[in-house]
Amino acid sequence: QLQLVESGGGLVQPGESLRLSCAASGSSFNRYYIGWFRQAPGKEREGVSCISTYSSTMYVDSVKGRFTISRSNAKNTVYLQMNSLKPEDTAVYYCATFRVPTCSMVINDVHTWGQGTQVTVSS
Repeated sequence: QLQLVESGGGLVQPGESLRLSCAASGSSFNRYYIGWFRQAPGKEREGVSCISTYSSTMYVDSVKGRFTISRSNAKNTVYLQMNSLKPEDTAVYYCATFRVPTCSMVINDVHTWGQGTQVTVSS
């Protein structure tokens, strides 16, 4: 199984951008569907985006048109480019693999979590 490490979080102002990275260690990275989830203070963890093994993508409605997920199998890394950030995007962002080879926004479908990276959008 993969181990996942997120990076790239930080403090930005509304309207600015960040790119999160999810670096994976382990074998056969190209066979894994990878998802991004987030958890805001006092709220439940929610699915944000997912990318399949053939780079098909999925987004939650609140980030469509602003966030872009991509992957580099050569670098064993999945990226989340976040543009036009809003204060409501403030959360800890986690990447994850799934129990079965599918894209999902459901927490119970997750097999492995990364440790998370904090994103704060504030003026």
